Amino acid sequence: MRLISLFVALLCLSPLLRAEEWASRQKVGYNFEDTRDAVVMAIEGRGLVINYTSHIADMLARTGADIGASKKLFERAEIIEFCSAKLSRQMMEADPHNIVLCPFSISIYTLPGEQGTWIAYRKPQGQTAAPVSALLRDITSEAAR
Repeated sequence: MRLISLFVALLCLSPLLRAEEWASRQKVGYNFEDTRDAVVMAIEGRGLVINYTSHIADMLARTGADIGASKKLFERAEIIEFCSAKLSRQMMEADPHNIVLCPFSISIYTLPGEQGTWIAYRKPQGQTAAPVSALLRDITSEAAR
C-alpha cells in the first residue's frame, strides 16, 4: 500500500517537474518598468535588436469580456521578442527544424496582489540550441541583478 501511495504521489508531481524542464522563471524585487528596462538593456547591450513587444496583459484584459472571462491574470505583462542572426543561423544550420525557436522571447510580468516582477523564458531544447539557452540565461540573470 505504501508503494502505491508513493507511486501516486510521484505521478501527481510529474507535471510540476516537467514544467521546470521547459521554462525558466525567476522573481525579482524590482517594479515592472525597471525590470522591463533592465531586460531591454541586457538584450540591446549585446548588439541584438528587439523585433516586437507583445502587450499580453492588455490583450487579455481587452478580449476577456468577449469570451466571458473576468479573472485578471496579470497586472502588467509583456513579451519581448528578439533575435541573433549568428545564433539563429548556427542553430538552423545544425538542424533546420530549430526554426521554431525563433524569435527568442523573454516574458516580464506581475501578478495581481503580489509584490515583485517575474522574468521568464522557454528553455530551448537540444544540443544545437545550447548557445541560445546560455544567451537567455545570461540576459535574464543580468536583468535580475
